[in-house]
Amino acid sequence: MERNTLMKLLIDADYVVYKCCASAESEIDWGKDVIVVTSKFSEAYACVKREINKVITHFMWDTPEIILFFSDSINFRKSIQASYKGHRNRKKPCGYKRVIAALKNEYEVIIMPTLEADDALGIYATANPGNVICSPDKDMKQIPGKVFDMKETVNVEEEAGNNWHLIQTLAGDSTDGYSGVPGIGVKRAVALFEDTGYNWKTCVKAFADKDLSEDIALENARLARILRCTDYDFINRRPILWTADANNRTYDGAGFQNP
Repeated sequence: MERNTLMKLLIDADYVVYKCCASAESEIDWGKDVIVVTSKFSEAYACVKREINKVITHFMWDTPEIILFFSDSINFRKSIQASYKGHRNRKKPCGYKRVIAALKNEYEVIIMPTLEADDALGIYATANPGNVICSPDKDMKQIPGKVFDMKETVNVEEEAGNNWHLIQTLAGDSTDGYSGVPGIGVKRAVALFEDTGYNWKTCVKAFADKDLSEDIALENARLARILRCTDYDFINRRPILWTADANNRTYDGAGFQNP
């Protein structure tokens, strides 16, 4: 267990609410051609509260500040690749929206236009360093700072975060639906970078070796990138797509505003 009363817990709540709402579903078979899916809101909400309290208990905070992050219904990555997460066409479980609405009455909830929860987390955490990202998603290894993967807390250095983004660009992510370089997984990607350097040139060459253009490499890099505050236009409230010099951008300190 960890004790620190100065940090906020930034919780990826998408997966928590989805899991809890799905567990509260049940089916009623009326026979013939009718099967009805039902859910108990109280069970789903109690499950979410238990999951949040598990995180609180880990950090031993009496009165923690908590922010819950959710994905918007519109995803900017589909403008980069229309098929992004196209295989995830299952509807949200019963009570999903109602649980989120109830959570807004009890916690601070952040949903940023066109962004996934991961991106909103990354933007907030890098605009407000010193807090703790709470998420089991391996993508969060891109974000510099403290990350609690629901088992242990690690400190992600900026260089390590930049490297992990490049590794994911080559390895792809079948869960999210972008392919990376055919035949290259995480271990092979690490080996390539360790041999020739963690840089864009190595990425481009790996794609070129499979007769894939730099445009395809850039598309994968943009899909893989979890946004930071330097990847977001706070005035116009839209992402700044990744380019090879993105890690050299500076944050002007405009501040994070919850839409």
